[in-house]
Amino acid sequence: MLPASRHGEILRLVRSSGIVSVEALASNLGVSPSTIRRDLQSLDAEGALRRVRGGAGCVPDDDPVPFAQVATVAADDKERVARAAATLVGDGEVVLLDIGTTTARLARMLRGRRITVITSSLAVVDELRDDRSVELLVLGGILRRNYHSLVGMLTEQALREVRAHRLFLGTSGISREGQVRDSTLVEVPVKRAMIDAAEQTVVVADRGKFPGTGLLPVCGPEEVDVIVTNEGADAGTLAACAASGTEIRLA
Repeated sequence: MLPASRHGEILRLVRSSGIVSVEALASNLGVSPSTIRRDLQSLDAEGALRRVRGGAGCVPDDDPVPFAQVATVAADDKERVARAAATLVGDGEVVLLDIGTTTARLARMLRGRRITVITSSLAVVDELRDDRSVELLVLGGILRRNYHSLVGMLTEQALREVRAHRLFLGTSGISREGQVRDSTLVEVPVKRAMIDAAEQTVVVADRGKFPGTGLLPVCGPEEVDVIVTNEGADAGTLAACAASGTEIRLA
């Protein structure tokens, strides 16, 4: 198992149990306790979990700025990104829509299309719930009321049962090296599961997120097929993404 996959499984086990011992993690993952200790040290340094004597525990997941407030930031830029992203969707496609204010705008632009939408975003559900043209599949999970999203093991398990033509992925920010990052611990495993469930990954991000920050890495630029952003996004960050083979589309 690759370190990144092992780290994801460690976080899943810690979230589901609260506190997990080094020995239990080593047994579950089939690696040595010393490997687990190095993993925990790395994840603790990133702020992804809390190192405790003999194991690890969860860190508090601070509520983000409320969804309605985030939606008002860079609204025009998000609208243009969503409009450009909508042109990538073909009739009959199955698309995954991540949480976020830009993907909610994208959902609005997909109304009336003969497509299937899979999502963990209740904001997306609100946009499409009464549209009979769109087949809507809602992923289960634990409700994060402040950000209108569903998270947790049930969400991740459901994603292992589906396959989409393309994913529209949100982000807290993209680093200067092109790494897609996010600031909310419980959302990161869902985002990674969405990437695994899609044939193509499209990041939708307004220009203010280039470069950007985020507590945890979601994926590297080599896992992103397309980025849709605005004219004026940081050229150096976009160049780092393009160097990994990512197509850049400017709205």
